[in-house]
Amino acid sequence: MFPRKKSALSKKSSLPSSDVAGGWVYSDIVKEHFFNPKNILCKNKKTYHADGVGFVGSPACGDMMKMWIKVNSKTDRIKDCKWQTFGCASAIGSTSILSVMITEKGGMKLDDALKLTPQDILKRLGGLPDRKIHCSVLGDKALREAINDYFRKSGQKNRIVRKPARIICKCLNVTDHEIEEAVLEGKNTFEKVQHITKAGTACGKCIPKVKELIEFYNHKYFD
Repeated sequence: MFPRKKSALSKKSSLPSSDVAGGWVYSDIVKEHFFNPKNILCKNKKTYHADGVGFVGSPACGDMMKMWIKVNSKTDRIKDCKWQTFGCASAIGSTSILSVMITEKGGMKLDDALKLTPQDILKRLGGLPDRKIHCSVLGDKALREAINDYFRKSGQKNRIVRKPARIICKCLNVTDHEIEEAVLEGKNTFEKVQHITKAGTACGKCIPKVKELIEFYNHKYFD
């Protein structure tokens, strides 16, 4: 399903030409984790016995991420992490650094791993171009799904964490999650968000709230 390291992530690969031209500035850390991704699963995934598996994305939009974790049940820490993705340099780099963050120094506590945000990943990476920040969300979401899967399999369903969604456009059932996703994908104006989510195209009462959320998410991720 996912590309092998040799074909998709070899040193012959290159970052976007706009990086060289100065349009997009990738940090040396991003480049290192793109050309030399850490903890990527290269062997047959059927032989890797994970305690939890997370999968996000879809073939339709092109971005997909799968993550496997092993957990020390006595210490409640992540002792190993593997991942695979269809994605760009930013997605590869951000997930690679995330896999290091949660396994270094004896492994991160599950509760702490659940609190990780895209901003934490960006800070460790040294930043990403604005239009590529949404790529850091893939690993974050896949990790959360893998931890929840571990909770489910280990009989700890009371620990499963779900971020509740609020319906903003009641006519079309558009949630704050959908608006957030649109902004992260580069739809940074009301017109662009409305085009992809259709929020506010019925009665229009939600438009002020939609605009407020767009401003909030733009400030949160891109300011």
